[in-house]
Amino acid sequence: MKDLTFRQQQILTFIQERSTEQGYWPSIREIQQEFGFKSTNAVVGHLRALEKKGFLERQPHQARAFRLRIPDNLADDDENVMDVVDIPVMGNIAAGYPDRVESGGQIDTLQVDSFTARQRRNRRTFAIRVRGESMINAGIQDGDTVVVETREPKNGDIVAALIDGETTLKRFVRSSGSPTPYLKAENPDYPELYPIDELIVQGVATSIVRRL
Repeated sequence: MKDLTFRQQQILTFIQERSTEQGYWPSIREIQQEFGFKSTNAVVGHLRALEKKGFLERQPHQARAFRLRIPDNLADDDENVMDVVDIPVMGNIAAGYPDRVESGGQIDTLQVDSFTARQRRNRRTFAIRVRGESMINAGIQDGDTVVVETREPKNGDIVAALIDGETTLKRFVRSSGSPTPYLKAENPDYPELYPIDELIVQGVATSIVRRL
């Protein structure tokens, strides 16, 4: 691998430290602000240089995934490779009373290592930002970003769901005493939610990303 410039080494160290501490990459704008660049184009240029020098590697056949290599003494060692994926952030979701407002599409991108995201191969994953405190006893706070995997839920999973046309984040419960599944909050101040017409699970929460 080619030697890095002083600025490239600073950026690489910044990305590594943020990824280790928080489990996700800093955004391009955060890198711009950290180093005082006048535009994001300068950040993109440094990232492309890191890719050319072998410190950042795109995953073949995966347009939205790449690997960040943090070599020990510039040794090419798989133990020093971290898989990083781009996850689309699809708006906000109510962790309170169901919300009639749904996302109109992707509003941001979250860069996170695949271990933290618990991302499985060939599974569709997206992220949503939490509003409300109905899931605080499950460790999910207002303002958190939850990574969601599109799959069928199991009893007890925390899910992003559409209940009678309104979206919410709750625990999915299928009990023997109830003919249909319902949604349970993890805060005693909020009621259980039973569907009148329909309950559609949009995905199962797999991990939480919290900005400090």
